[in-house]
Amino acid sequence: MIPIAVVFLLGLLFVVTLFVPFDHVNLKWRTIRAMSKLSGPFSIPFFGLGLLMAVIRDSEMVSVLTYYYKKYPRILATYIVGMPLILLHQPDDLEILLGSATHIKKGFEYEILKSWLNEGLLLSTGEKWRHRRKLLTPAFHFRILEDNLQSLNKHARYLLRNILEQDGKPFAADQLVTLCTLDVICETAMGISLNTQDNQALEYVDAVKRLPSLVVDRIRKFWKRKNWLYYLTISGRKFHKSLTTLHNFTEKIIQERKLSYSTEIPRNNQNTESEELLLPKKRKAFLDSLLELDLKYPNLFSDLDIREEVDTFMFEGHDTTSVTLTFALYLLGLHPEIQEKTFEEQYNIFGDSDRAATRPDLNEMHYLEMVIKETLRLYPSVPYISRSIAEDLILPGNVVLPAGANVLVLPYFLHRDVRYFPDPEVFNPERFTIENCKTRHPYSYIPFSAGPRNCIGQKFAMMELKVVLSTIIRFVKIEPVTKPEDIKVFPFVILRSKDSVLIKCEARRMVK
Repeated sequence: MIPIAVVFLLGLLFVVTLFVPFDHVNLKWRTIRAMSKLSGPFSIPFFGLGLLMAVIRDSEMVSVLTYYYKKYPRILATYIVGMPLILLHQPDDLEILLGSATHIKKGFEYEILKSWLNEGLLLSTGEKWRHRRKLLTPAFHFRILEDNLQSLNKHARYLLRNILEQDGKPFAADQLVTLCTLDVICETAMGISLNTQDNQALEYVDAVKRLPSLVVDRIRKFWKRKNWLYYLTISGRKFHKSLTTLHNFTEKIIQERKLSYSTEIPRNNQNTESEELLLPKKRKAFLDSLLELDLKYPNLFSDLDIREEVDTFMFEGHDTTSVTLTFALYLLGLHPEIQEKTFEEQYNIFGDSDRAATRPDLNEMHYLEMVIKETLRLYPSVPYISRSIAEDLILPGNVVLPAGANVLVLPYFLHRDVRYFPDPEVFNPERFTIENCKTRHPYSYIPFSAGPRNCIGQKFAMMELKVVLSTIIRFVKIEPVTKPEDIKVFPFVILRSKDSVLIKCEARRMVK
């Protein structure tokens, strides 16, 4: 007769085999010994904090992570179903991790995104990432930014018009702003003018909002990691449906641009050599660069290669910016004295004119830039960064992070650390004067990440944020509707408020 204990253990082993992904399990004695020397809550090496992360509600996530962040102010080491997990908090340590050209592989959490983004710039690693980064960097050159300023102004005015059409009534800021940023990324980076009233575009926006939350749910609940099990669940079917919507939309973008791009080539080739010398050389946006290389070197890119980059830039290029714009508008409404100071700077630049912003205008928007930076401090649109380290990482004090560990950085909590930002919950743009920035560790503020894998589009994002916010602030007064205590954020993938952020706007003067 088989003992009950043996039956129980065999049953537990069978369940674990079904549900647990073993790809990242690392319970080598060397790893366990290295982890035991790091600070962190007592945990059984296999489960660690995994069960806690799986069962707590979304609304409790920030408070739980805040508790552990304060209790372990430098390093927190634990396990998530057999995988060594380390949270780093101090800028000196972050500089070694994020500034490394060796530790550039994204953490295990990003692998779930591969069914959406495959191995685009966000998720690729090694030589493929280095090659793509080098290839795509020119698409965000200074000249490209200037070439797209007209488009930014146009869509900012459309957003302003839509805000004024609310006629002073409360509206969800994120909904209008997201359509604006989606238009911007499609026209500037993809070369496609998009009508955001098109049903498919609205379906795309909804899918972008829905899919990251499904990703986070799947990361937290280890029993949803197995594909064959996950796609049998309700959330798995929602994930598949959202994925289909996203891929169909980007395929449509690529095919439309391919068609228009192919018709432009003969026309461009008709220019004589003397005409080409007279015409200003316009740098190509990144999709055109990919299409041109695809035509010249047919075996360099597959259709999947092109789509994975379009998927990546469509997502990152509009969603992160829309989050920042939403919170910036809300915070300005919440702090009328800061809003008025921002307006005064705009008035000093534009006066009573309703002209569009120029590059020199943007260079004069010093206070608005500080407002944007302070918004990104409180609400970093990408509040979660992780790296999978392939070899031991040595930190100051001879602290060793073992190879195979998943190392996390949480900008949301870093930016609210009283050690680097006194009165961290207070919205204070003056933190970002030149003098204050000089005295602060550069890795204590990382809204665009840092090091070799920093955000390739951060200059474009700052330009877009300035143009849109300048346009709105010049012509309307913003008032908050949502109360501060009702802002419930969830700090994973893209930072979002659980419910839409409501504001209302009153026209300052007529807009042509």
